[in-house]
Amino acid sequence: MIQLPPSYQEYLADKDESFVDMVRPVLMQSAADKLHGVRVLYVPRGHQAHLDDTIPYGTIVEDID
Repeated sequence: MIQLPPSYQEYLADKDESFVDMVRPVLMQSAADKLHGVRVLYVPRGHQAHLDDTIPYGTIVEDID
């Protein structure tokens, strides 16, 4: 079982369930490969998350699209 790093667990701690459900698969993918961080975009109709090779593993960056 893949374990999320503490930084990811802390990030999710105060988020609502629908946001966690959207972000968790990308965080799990990041934790599995341990190569890239995650960028969370706030877009007009919600949120998007993706791996970002410019962000170090274990880091989450929020951005506006």
